[in-house]
Amino acid sequence: MLGEKVGNISGPTAVKALPATNGNPTFETTAAGLSGTLAGVEVQSFATYSAEMKPNGKLYGECPNAGVVMTADGVATFRATGVGQFMEDGSAVFKGVVYFEASAPSLASIDGIAVVYDWVVDPQGNATWDLWEWK
Repeated sequence: MLGEKVGNISGPTAVKALPATNGNPTFETTAAGLSGTLAGVEVQSFATYSAEMKPNGKLYGECPNAGVVMTADGVATFRATGVGQFMEDGSAVFKGVVYFEASAPSLASIDGIAVVYDWVVDPQGNATWDLWEWK
């Protein structure tokens, strides 16, 4: 069941093509210097993830413990998976699950829980990451 909204983080992304996987296009996205709130505190976030386009045009993406969230009192790392697609207007939309490992006391409430998300990147490369606790 979807719980309370625990975060909203946004900022610029950059995409590059990687070698194809089994003939399927693969993309790498870097999200550097995103900012917003997570668990009620101001954060900055950095991550790199890759997504493979499947034959049906859908995307499967992973951030394999390559994400960091920084707060005034420490950090959290995260791993995420999601499914998505490119939209007609050039944007991309992903939905998935992210797991945080927090050493920052201010992020203790999200440490080790499942968090579901919407990740939307507009045609100019600006991303918005909305996060909800999954109960």
